[in-house]
Order: sequence, then C-alpha cells, then structure tokens
Amino acid sequence: MHQTSDVCALKFQVTPGDLHQHIVLLFTVSVNQWRVMRSVGSLQLVLLLAWTSKAAGLNIPLEVEQPPTIVTHTSGPIIALPFDNTVTVRCEATGNPPPEYRWTKDGKDFIPPNIITNKTDQTSGTFVLHNKHLTQFQGKYRCYASNKLGTAMTEEIALIVPNVPKFPKEAIDPIFVKEGDPIILKCNPPEGVAPRQIYWMSIDLQHIEQNERVSMGIDGNLYFSNALQKDSRPDYCCHAAFSRIRTIVQKSAMAVVVKSSEAPPVRKPGLLLPSGVQTEKVLLKGEDLQLECISEGFPTPTIKWMKMGDMLPSRTKMYKFEKLLTITDIEASDQGKYMCIASNSAGEAAHYFDVIVEEPPKWLPEPPQSQLAVTGSDVHIKCSVSGKPAPDITWRRNGELLRVLDDTVVIHNATPEDSAVYQCEASNNHGSILANVNILVMKTAPLMLTMDYQQYAVIEGGDIILNCRVFSSPPSTTAETVTGERFFPLQNGSLKINSAEKNDIGKYVCVAFNTEGNSTVTAVLDVKGTETWLLLSVSSSTTHCIHTAQLRCQPEYDKSLQSSFEVVWRKDGEEILLSLGENSRYLVDNEMLQIMNVNLSDQGRYTCIARTDLDEDNATLFLTVLDVPDAPKNLVISELQSPRNISLSWVPGSDHNSSVTEFIVEYEESQWEPGRWRQLQNVSGNQATAELALHGHLNYQFRVYAVNSVGPGPPSEPTERYKTPPAAPDRNPKFIKIQGHLPHQMHISWEPLLPIEHNGPGLEYKVSYRKLGVDDDWKEDLVKRHSLVVENTATFVPYEIKIQSRNSHGWGPEPKPVTGYSGEDVPTTAPRDVAVEVINSTVLRVSWTPVPPATVRGHLGGHNVRLKRNLLNPNKVLDERQSLSFPGKRTHAIVPGLEPFSEYSLTVNVFNKKGNGPSSDPVTFSTPEGVPGQVPILTASNAQKESILLVWGPPLETNGILTGYLLQYHLINETSLEIVDSQVKNITGADTTQWQLQGLKEGSLYRFHISACTQAGCGPLLTQTKNTEGWGDTSLGKRKAVNTSQSFHIVDGLKPGTMYTVRLIAKRLLDNASIFEDVIQTQVKGERRERCAVGLKRDFSTHGWFIGTMCAVALLTLIALIACFVQKNKGGKYAVKEKEDLHPDVESQGMNDDTFCEYSDSEERPLKGGSLGSLNGDDMNVDGISRDSLVDYAEGGGEFDEDGSFIGEYCGYSGRVHRGSVSEPSGPNPGSS
Repeated sequence: MHQTSDVCALKFQVTPGDLHQHIVLLFTVSVNQWRVMRSVGSLQLVLLLAWTSKAAGLNIPLEVEQPPTIVTHTSGPIIALPFDNTVTVRCEATGNPPPEYRWTKDGKDFIPPNIITNKTDQTSGTFVLHNKHLTQFQGKYRCYASNKLGTAMTEEIALIVPNVPKFPKEAIDPIFVKEGDPIILKCNPPEGVAPRQIYWMSIDLQHIEQNERVSMGIDGNLYFSNALQKDSRPDYCCHAAFSRIRTIVQKSAMAVVVKSSEAPPVRKPGLLLPSGVQTEKVLLKGEDLQLECISEGFPTPTIKWMKMGDMLPSRTKMYKFEKLLTITDIEASDQGKYMCIASNSAGEAAHYFDVIVEEPPKWLPEPPQSQLAVTGSDVHIKCSVSGKPAPDITWRRNGELLRVLDDTVVIHNATPEDSAVYQCEASNNHGSILANVNILVMKTAPLMLTMDYQQYAVIEGGDIILNCRVFSSPPSTTAETVTGERFFPLQNGSLKINSAEKNDIGKYVCVAFNTEGNSTVTAVLDVKGTETWLLLSVSSSTTHCIHTAQLRCQPEYDKSLQSSFEVVWRKDGEEILLSLGENSRYLVDNEMLQIMNVNLSDQGRYTCIARTDLDEDNATLFLTVLDVPDAPKNLVISELQSPRNISLSWVPGSDHNSSVTEFIVEYEESQWEPGRWRQLQNVSGNQATAELALHGHLNYQFRVYAVNSVGPGPPSEPTERYKTPPAAPDRNPKFIKIQGHLPHQMHISWEPLLPIEHNGPGLEYKVSYRKLGVDDDWKEDLVKRHSLVVENTATFVPYEIKIQSRNSHGWGPEPKPVTGYSGEDVPTTAPRDVAVEVINSTVLRVSWTPVPPATVRGHLGGHNVRLKRNLLNPNKVLDERQSLSFPGKRTHAIVPGLEPFSEYSLTVNVFNKKGNGPSSDPVTFSTPEGVPGQVPILTASNAQKESILLVWGPPLETNGILTGYLLQYHLINETSLEIVDSQVKNITGADTTQWQLQGLKEGSLYRFHISACTQAGCGPLLTQTKNTEGWGDTSLGKRKAVNTSQSFHIVDGLKPGTMYTVRLIAKRLLDNASIFEDVIQTQVKGERRERCAVGLKRDFSTHGWFIGTMCAVALLTLIALIACFVQKNKGGKYAVKEKEDLHPDVESQGMNDDTFCEYSDSEERPLKGGSLGSLNGDDMNVDGISRDSLVDYAEGGGEFDEDGSFIGEYCGYSGRVHRGSVSEPSGPNPGSS
C-alpha cells in the first residue's frame, strides 16, 4: 500500500444481490504513518462496499423484529410403547418478540397438560404426556408459534397409542382333510407395533418344518400344497412376536386330521395365494417389493417367475423355495407386469401382478425460502413439488387458509402489513410436506451488530479478520471500488488482513449507510511477536488393554498471552473431557495426557492443541491398542458326506491389531453334559472353516473363539442345535487289562466308551475269550459294565480276549484280540546250583540256575538274595540278617554292602506278584579282613619337658584281627603351624592302648596321629595336639584330694595380693589328666586372711576346654565300665578298692570300700568302645592307673549341668554316655600350687 493523497482507495469487486448495503471501512494504515498522520489531523482511509444477503438462507439477527421461525419440532408419528414412562412432543421457535404457542388436536384447540419452561424462563411449546393417561391423548397434533408479526406452524404430528395385541379366545374345530388335498391354517395375527414376526410351532415350542410342500405366507397363514399322513397332529400353534413392545402372543392350538388313502390322485396345480387371476401392487419408490405365490396340487408344484416384456431386475432374490420374490429399493423402472407359474406333471397355473410405483410429495429442489423485502417491491413465493399422484397444494397465512389455486403466491407493491408467515403444504395419498416462509417487508437504517471498540490481536505474520456485522433495509444506490495488497474486504462487511505486521497496529473504523441513515463501529488491532508451536511425543504408539498410555505435549508460546494459553486434547476430532472424579481415566499433568486402563475405545488419532487467544498449533499421532480378538460371527453349519460330518464356517471378528493365531471350536451337547463346553478342534488363524466329525445320537451346538498374542477372545454366540442321527458305535474299548487276583480266576477290565461315544441307546460290551494257541470256540459274555471276572481258570494260562461294543443300532468294528494271563500263584521251586564268588571284603557275586518257567506260576518278579551274618571273632556273637531284591529274569547278581571279617549264610528264591517261592539250600562263605575303623579317642597327658603320655581306645569296628597301631607325630612351628619334623612309630601289640613318647623337644607343640591296623592295612587317623613343658615351668605346689561328691572346695592359708594357679586333676585316671586350670589373685583387706573358693559350678564351668575335657572323662569312664563287663564275664564281679596315693586328708579317709560298678547285657553285640589296656585283674595298676580314683567318680552325686559343671553319675545310670573331644591344658605355671 502506498500513500497517493489524503485518501487511499482499495480496489475490490462488488457483487450486487437482492439485498444491497454500503459499508465504509475507515482504518489506520500503520503505527508510524498513523503517528505522522495524527500530527496533521488523523488521516483516514474510506472503503465503500456493496454488501448483499441473498434470500436463500436468510438469517435476520434476533435484535431485529421478525416473525416466528420454528427451529425444532417432533416429526413423524409418535408410537407410545407400554414401557415408556413419558412421551415428549416438541415445538420450539425463535422470533422477536418471543413467540407464544398453541396446539390443536384433530383440528380443535388443545391445551397441553405439562408445558416445559426454557432457559430464559419463557414458556416453550414442548409438553410431556405421562404413560397412565396416554390413551386419551391419541390423535393428530399441530403446533402454532405466534407473535405480532405472524404465526408459524408445524405439519401434523400423529400420536399412536397401540393396544396390547392378543388373539381372540375361540374354540377351533379340528380340520379333517383327505390325503393329497390342500390345507390352509389361518393365523389372522393381531395388529401391533411393527415389526411383527409370525411363527408356527407345536405346543412344546418346536418349529413346524417348512419346505416346498409346507410354507407360511406373508399373511401369516400356514399353507400345505397337499396333505400327508404325517401332517396329522393336534397342536398347530400360531405365535406373533412384537419385539419393540417385547410381547409374544399365541393363538389357540389347531388340530389337523389327515384321512389316509391308498394312493392320492394326481391333481393339477392351483394357487392358494393370491386368489384370482391378477393382483395390483402399489408401492412407494425406495420400498422393497414382495410378490408371493403359494400353490396347491399333487405332486407338489414348482414355482417360476418372470417379468412381462423384460428381464427380472438384477436386485431380484427368491426365498421360501422360490415362492417369494423380492426386489429391494424399488425404482420407477421396476414398474410393470410380473407373472408366477406353478406347474407339476398334471399341468400348470399362473397369476399376474401389476406393480405400480408411486412417490410421496417432495420439494423441487428445496422448500421455498424466507425473504426480506423492501417496501413497494413485489414478492414472489413459489412452492415447487413433485409426487405421484400429483400433490395438492394448500396455502396459509399465519395458519389461516388462503384462496390460491396456483403453486405461486405474488404480493404486489408490498407493505409492512404484508409481513407474515406463509405456509405451503403439499399432500397426496402417501403423505404431506409443509414449509413456513417468513416474509419481512421493512425500511430501517443500518444496525451495527458488532461491539464497538472490540479489541483484536494477532501474531506477527498471521491473518486477522475485523468484524463488521450490519443489518439494514433498503440498500444504497451508490457503490465505489478501491485497491489494496494485504487488506481484503469480505462480502459480509468484515475486513481481512493477511500477514499482519507490526505497523498494522491501530484503530479501524467501519461505516455503513443507506437512505435511512448510517452507523459506525471501531476495531482496535494489536500485533504480537512470538508464534506458538509444540512438540508431541508418546511413550509407545502401541499399548495393550488395561495398561497406561502417556502422551506428552511440549509447547512454546508468547508469555504475554499466559492468561489465555491452554492445552486442549482431542481424540478423533472430539475434545477429551477431563473429569476430576475418581473414576476418570484421563489425567493431564504438565501438558502430559495419561490414559488409565486403556481399552479399545481409546484407539484413534490424538491431537494436542496449544492455543492462545491469537493463534494455536497442533500435533497429531495415532495410538494403536492391542486386545484379544472379538468373537467370530455368523456361524453356519453345512453337511458334508453324512449328517455326522459337517463343515462349520464363521466370519472372524476384529483382531484388534494382533493377528489371530488360531481358532478354537467348542461343542456342547444337551444329553450327557448340558451346559458344559468342551474343545473339539483347533483351526489355523488364517482359516474360517472347520470340518468336524461328530458322534451319533447327540444334540449339538457349537461356538468358536479366536486367540492372538494378547490372549483368547470371547466365544461367539452358539449355533442353533444340530441333532445327529443314532448309529452303531465307532470304536471298541481301549486299554484292556487282564489280571488274576486269585489263582483260578481272570479279571478282565477296560476303559469304557465315553457317554458321547455311545452313538445311540443300549450300549453294552461283548467279551470273547479262549486259551491262546488252542483251537477252541470263543466263549462270550455280554455285559453293560466295564469289567468281567472269569471263574475256574487254570493258574497262569495265556488267553486271547476280544471286546466289541454294540448298541441298539448295531455292532462296533471287529476288535483285535489281546493276550493276557489268568490268576497267579506263588512259585513252587527254588533256584539250584547257587554259587558265591567273594570279590572283596564288602562285595560278592552270586549265581544260580533259574527255575523252570512253569513253576513260577505267574509273571517273574525277580529274585531275593537273603544273607545271615555271623562274626568270625569267637568272643563275639551276632545274628544279623539282610535281604536284597533283583528284579527281572537273571542268573546272577552283585551283592554289595557286606561287612569284612564276617561269616555269611546265603539263600536265593524267586518271587512273583503273589509272593515268594521256596528258598534255595543255604551257601556259607566268609569275607576277608578289612582295615579297622578309627580309634574312638586319643588323649595326650602328663606332659614333661621331653615326654608325653598318649592314651587311646581300640577301634569300635576291628574288621579283622588287630596287629597293632601306627603312631605318627610331628613337631609344629607354633607361629606358622608348619611341620618342622616328623616321626613314625609302629606299635605291634594289639592290646596296647597307651605309649610314653620320649626324646621330645622341650616347650614345643606336637601333633599326634594314630590308627589301628590289621593284615589288610591301617584304618583312618585320629589327631591330637599337645605342648611339652618348658624350662622353669615346674615348681612345687600344694595338692589336696577332694571327694567327688563335693561341688566346691575352700583353699585356706593364701597370701593377700598374690597370684595363684589353681588346677583340678582327675587323679590316677589316665595319669592325672587336668580338667580345669585358672589363675587367681587374692585381694588385700587389712589383716584379715583371704580364702579362695574353687566352685566347680561357678568358676570354670563356662570354659569350653573344661566341657570338652569332662566329656572325655565320661567316655573314659564308659571304657572302665566295659572293663568291668569283661572281667565279670571271666568269673564274677569286678571290684575297685579304695586307695589313696597322695598324702591322706580327713575327707579322703572317709571313703568306703563299696563296689564301683556292675555291668551286664543280655544281648551280645559289637561294643561301641574298648578297654584301656588289659583290665583282667593282673595289670590293673600298670602305668599308675589307680582304682581308687575311679571310686571317687563312682560316688559322685551330680552330672554335667548347663554351665558345664560335672555333676553326673557313672554307676546305676544306664543308657547315657557323655562323649566329646578331650583338650588338655599345658603344664603347671611357675608359682602354681
């Protein structure tokens, strides 16, 4: 745009029309220019525009007075259903002043009972009728909306209140007819709310079968072309179903009696429906044509159709065995003559149909439109309609009839008084149509409909429209044109600015004028700088049902527009309404849309819209939802080679974006497991048919469901029932078992046929049997159960058995015989020639000659090898038995787990299911010596500077004759625990259980290993460690003998503040083994003498070494008990006399001379321990072992309590042995006493 003078013109083409109006737009060119121009007097630009509004689509603003216009009303007939609580009849209109309403019913004034008030508290034309009183309101209604400028009206609205349909109560006489004659059973169904469906059924609701001979007509009657004997029945019932009112009514049952004749005569065809020779059929264009011909005659005639002089239309279809012809959506070209021909071997009959196609009234091309006219002009209202027959046109003015015979009303030199609502109604015998035409004749100055000083804003570079809505009449007679670049005046008076710039900011003035005056409106424009844009992202464009989908919107916008900025989400063009309730599945947080519990309805195109008052941007993505497949539809059953071989086809449902992998066909039958669905067949996902082999005598129904990667979908609707005919069984029983629970019987059992495999009633089984290999006749038994017991058979004889199924319709296939045996009995003979080969001290091989098969008298189970063990040691007695089973047929076996140095007695027998046969003659053998077991205890005591005494017990399991012991000892580095020096000592005395090691290193740590030996070798090692005493370790101290019945002892005469070592020693047992040692310091309290109380329960009871030592003492005491037992066996009780080697004291002198212990055992068994050396009475004092010290223990009254104190009894306490490792303390420390 460039400045050429004080006024710049924009050129633009003006289109004249029926309504002319001039508008002047005054606007500021730019900010800079506007500021310059303001200094010289606000220079403005003027736009002269001719604005038109055609009569078509006249839209007069409500600010202008105008007659009523009906905007909504109920059309068509209203059918009040019984379960509708209310019926609403609508009529709403606009106008200025607001219209008032009135109604007519059947041409008479009607006051509605319940008028609805609209949002402006004005009375509307809509009223409500309640169900209880609907019958009295049945009729035809018309609504009138009126104000001072005119009256608008609706076409008639019919309210239909149907009665509940019912058949009349009547007694219907039986119909008697000769065989071969026709029958017509009349239904005469009651009228009711469409749609109506007619069914013919029996009294037990079974459909009457229809075919070429028997069929139901469109009128509902049941027609028989010729009667047969099987048509006789007393319960032909006609049912009429009205789905909209959920009602089914039944007519009284009719009886038909067909009188039999030897041979019905051949009869020429005739037509039962329709009657006469010709029928006229009138239809409306677009309806479906139905022509029906039902014939009678014998044999049953066939029907053929044709159109006279033309071919049948391509849309023609035949139903009901060619008796019904239909043509959908009939057109004028389908009009003409049609003919049906019924023919049989005796002749033919024909009927003609004259089809006429008509039309209801229709506007050409549209209803007449409302008009705004200038005073003094001519107004033409034309009502152009079509229809067949030609419609009659009726004119009204404000609802009152006008005497106009033509289709056009002309108003010459119109005045404001001619303003009114004119009605044109066209009708023929197929209906009527009505149009309200508002004619407004007026003069008025321009009326501005846009708000003055309305503010507009636009983003720089965007387009903006400044509105200037005006209404005026009449138009101006002058018009001028102007030119421009980015400024485009629009036809409705608005100004469009393309690609707005900053210098477009300013005020714009629109001026409109005509002969009646002028009017102006000012618009204020602002241009913003930043354009809104956004980025849309999604966590995943594919999601499963029940998951959560997240869609994120990231917008950028001018922050000065913050107050008007918003983000809106749309799905498939519809805005997503966000609810704050707990049940809402949509959540928006920081421009992110979350969809909870996604379902199939959430699939679609999602759009994020970021917008301000000035602009917006959007981004779109498509969300795909995966779900299980929909149920298949339209299941169809087709028979193949026989009624028991069918094809089932279906139409797959939606796979919901995951391909179907397979279809599962299920069945349900009503006889054996009604209501339970079972899987019948799997079909590949790319197929939609399945060939099914069915069982006989069952009433099936089928359903199908699909499976995809998400899971199985819902099943389809089940098919109609499909009944298979009965037949002989398809198979015989399987899994036949022949058993003999008793020696002289044979128990035959089998897996019975499933109920659905019976194929008919009366299922039973024929069991045939005979001895195998003998040409005897088959013995047969017919049973209904699935087992049979055959008595008086020979023991374990092979039989041939056959089992064949049968029912009342025949036998199953020929069975194949199976072999089985009669009952078993125990074997009668033992294996012979039993031989034993000793492999080593624990394993042997035994062999035998098998028994004759006939003596097994059953299926050979295997062989039992039984062993009885005795010890080779003459001093020990043992009777130990064991048995091993070796299944199957064999002649030898490897027997493991023998004990070395033992004598065994071995027998072998065979066994079967009934039991064991006799044992073979016993075979005696001995096992060689083995290495002995580990010695049970090893103690190291009496440690001196260069010597240590080792004491041990003999092994519990010698496994031969002991030859001695192997002693190994190692000098240990106490820092690194590495071996410094090693020595080995072979001790040859079998009875040796102690050894004094000499020549040891002073103050050193030694590790000792000992193992027992036989001629087979030495057994496992037992280890112990001990220190020798160092230089200056030994000093004289005080010793005091203490009675073992005491649990503490008081030591007097100690010096205050002095360190003492206190040691408790088991005197003379294993050479004074120390069982407790501790360092004690006395306290200083004036001149009072201190006492040191040594409490066995308190002071040392919690030391781990003490507990271990006492356990060792207990075990050694047990060894002493064993010695008592050995001595007793040699000739009486063994007594341990009291002695005291130490200096006697008062307490020790009080000991008595009672017997220490008596031990006896009635059973001879391997002892769990051994003696410490020889305890035969000759060497009881060898190595200083004192019997007196044992007495001290025998008289003790306690046992080890929880803190480790020694309070146990060793005599008179059977069955209790204290075991544990022995850990010896090191020698006495300097200064000990």
